[in-house]
Amino acid sequence: MGSLQEHTILVNKICEIYHKISSLQTLKPSKDVDTLFTQLVLTCIPPSSIIISHLPNHIQEIRSKLVRLCGEAEAHLEAHFSTLLATFSNPLHHLHLFPYYSNYLKLSRVEYDILSQHYPADQTGPPKRIAFVGSGPMPLTSIVLASYHLKETTFHNYDIDPLANSMACRLVSSDPDLSQRMIFHTSDILDVSDELKEYDVIFMAALVGMDVDEKVKVVQHLAKYMAPGSILMLRSAHGARAFLYPVVEPQDLQGFKVLSVFHPVDDVINSVVITRKDPYPITSKIDHDHDHDHELEMGSIVPSSCKYCDFQMFNNPLNQVSMIEELAIDE
Repeated sequence: MGSLQEHTILVNKICEIYHKISSLQTLKPSKDVDTLFTQLVLTCIPPSSIIISHLPNHIQEIRSKLVRLCGEAEAHLEAHFSTLLATFSNPLHHLHLFPYYSNYLKLSRVEYDILSQHYPADQTGPPKRIAFVGSGPMPLTSIVLASYHLKETTFHNYDIDPLANSMACRLVSSDPDLSQRMIFHTSDILDVSDELKEYDVIFMAALVGMDVDEKVKVVQHLAKYMAPGSILMLRSAHGARAFLYPVVEPQDLQGFKVLSVFHPVDDVINSVVITRKDPYPITSKIDHDHDHDHELEMGSIVPSSCKYCDFQMFNNPLNQVSMIEELAIDE
């Protein structure tokens, strides 16, 4: 979908849904809330060439408000299902009740595949310690990675909300394996410093930093304290999906080398950005002329601060995931 008329129809539809959502008295799960957010997601999922930064200011303001509303609704949804799952003797046996569980299976598989490609070859075995920032009341990424892909890794989950951590802890407490490998920290990540050097990989949830300034502040903090050469993985959004989640651009990632950017084309909403902590001191300016011979051919997809991008394919066997495209950056 690329014409101006098509973009106008898309934006008008999204704005119409936004006004309905913003008039709701609560965003806790209900028939009205579920219906409106389902309509919003289905409207934003189809691939679109729309570029958020090119839209008028008032549309960008609506988009910023909508992203925050989506974040609030997602928090309520996770809290609701975390509470529900905690009523079972073994909550992890009933994760399929969460409506987006299959999406987490797909996304976690993609993230594991991408991480496996870029994790330092000189390391013996998979990452030993991973941190997830913004884990929430249902830390599904950590649970899925720990259960299916990284079965010997310890996961340290950080969330600023003590209630969210308490709910998350209840989900894994009855599992003899994950209860030992899933650790929960109630902290503002900006208050965590030297501990960050201990992690081989840090995941940053999509809703950590609801706008560019907030997200950059967190990224700069991680760049200051993470170990040189360690991996930072972030979730972003592309096309119309940027009306659902914040966008991470490579120029927002000073102190890190962008290794790969993946944009899904199926019902998985989030894009994935994998980076490596720069072993050199952070500078205040990105060197846009570095490796000038690798000019980007697809600037509308990945900003020009990236190196040349080509397409690679991943075959995701888990949950019958179809072949999907990764925008991989040549090193």
